Amino acid sequence: MKFTFLGTSAGKPTRERYLSAIGIEFDQDNKWYLFDCGEATQFQLLKSRLSIGKLEAIFITHLHGDHFYGLPGLLASKKMDDALRPLTIYGPKGIAKFIDAVLDVSKSDLGYPLTIIEYENEQIFDFDKFTIKVLPVVHSMDSVAFYIQEHTISNKLDEQKLRTIGLPPSARYGELKRGQTVNHEGKILDPVDFMLDPIQGRSAIVSGDNATPEILGDYLHDLDLLIHESTYTQEVYDNLAVKILHTTAHDLGSACAKYSVKNLIATHISPRYHAKGKYTVEMLYEEIKAVYQGTTFIADDLDEFYLEKSQDNGNQTLSLTSSQKQV
Repeated sequence: MKFTFLGTSAGKPTRERYLSAIGIEFDQDNKWYLFDCGEATQFQLLKSRLSIGKLEAIFITHLHGDHFYGLPGLLASKKMDDALRPLTIYGPKGIAKFIDAVLDVSKSDLGYPLTIIEYENEQIFDFDKFTIKVLPVVHSMDSVAFYIQEHTISNKLDEQKLRTIGLPPSARYGELKRGQTVNHEGKILDPVDFMLDPIQGRSAIVSGDNATPEILGDYLHDLDLLIHESTYTQEVYDNLAVKILHTTAHDLGSACAKYSVKNLIATHISPRYHAKGKYTVEMLYEEIKAVYQGTTFIADDLDEFYLEKSQDNGNQTLSLTSSQKQV
């Protein structure tokens, strides 16, 4: 699974960060999925490997503008690029009204099928390579996290073993995968003898704004990857004159430690944390690491991360595959 961070700021864009948007790709797939669509998402796509023509679906966590104001421009540009592949948007109640109003006022004819699904909490959606479950979280308006569970691969053949007995790749491989016995040189091959152990699918959560990471509870237990806001350090949050329901780095790290989350990517960074300011991103990282020992990254715009698939159902490794810094 590959994760491309198109925007990582909280509330408003900065010189270093645009607004929330994450692209997710699955192995051996020709399409990708967008989670949130903050303003300028389509601009960031131009700097990435992701193609608007291969976008399959968009998932919106909640209706604060920094998470969905990029939709109108992206939908319009999709048509202008002649990318007429059908698109589905999954969002909370109100997303259909917003899109319908934009299309009506702008007299826009998209020219491609657009389906809008307003999800309910706890609803599950099934895709060819994974399922998504909608989990409610804690914010100043209705917000959700998306729990992604990749399908387990249970029909992978031991091709090396088959070649060893003199059976090269052929239509018989398909028969074995379908559970059928095969006659090879007078010997009956039982498919059970030539199947590899199942490869457990990877699990990830992409959370919208959420003041209480622990509300995700058992879904965090041994989770392969959590992508979650880390808007403030604890000291800054404690001294805010007006407190908004967001997570601190300390609370995020504590939840990950409590539930043994394997890998963490923190995002949705307050604009006060920047390279030349009093507050730096390193402060967020250090606060998380003070309480959580797992693999941790603070995402920058256009970072790409790859979550490997374990062949022995052990720990999945998260790696930063590229880091393209904005000029």
